[in-house]
Amino acid sequence: MALSLENCDVGVENKLGLVRPATEHYVKEAIQALKAEKVIVVPTDTIYGFACDACSMEAVKRIYKIKGREHTRPLAICVGDVSDIMRFAVTDYLPQGLLDSLLPGPVTVVLRRGESSILEKSLNPGLDSIGVRVPDCNFIRAIARGLESALALTSANLSGQPSSVCIKDFENLWQHCAFVYDGGVLPSGRAGSTIVDLTRLGKYKIIRPGSAKEETIAILERHSLLEEATAT
Repeated sequence: MALSLENCDVGVENKLGLVRPATEHYVKEAIQALKAEKVIVVPTDTIYGFACDACSMEAVKRIYKIKGREHTRPLAICVGDVSDIMRFAVTDYLPQGLLDSLLPGPVTVVLRRGESSILEKSLNPGLDSIGVRVPDCNFIRAIARGLESALALTSANLSGQPSSVCIKDFENLWQHCAFVYDGGVLPSGRAGSTIVDLTRLGKYKIIRPGSAKEETIAILERHSLLEEATAT
């Protein structure tokens, strides 16, 4: 996904000296901020997100505080490539080629976490699953690759408020972040990723419909997965 910097008024909006264009030039800076346990804001292929090192509990706590989010609500992670997912979640029970068909793209796949996951046990404690994203966005993927870890990723807004498709939408929260990376106005229409639970063998369940829902379902069913019946 090529992020357009049209409507990206960095010079005008950079009141706190925090805003940067979401370009390759600033990838190393973003990685250094994450290694220092800071929170940054990045564009994705859906909406803007708060991101931090998923293995830094100090940074993860900071995201919850910025959003005013209850700690019982789990965070998803973001990795640079589909091949990275197996470091953080179990994938060997999934149909061959499924993840490569879904990702990169506007989908969060909820997978079994497994004992071999290198994630800190204190991330989403009590859950044996983890939501994973590989956005179709070169900037955030380059950051994840360079960090050589997973990013904790959640929408850049106050909990319960509308999602952000431009940096002005969450201007009141800039001060809590190390940097805000501007990718212009995102075209998702405030729809986040479609979240699909793949923790049960041969089954899928749409937890939250979002961008590319119908395309996601078509891919799942093409790989012979059956929709999990909703409890009544």
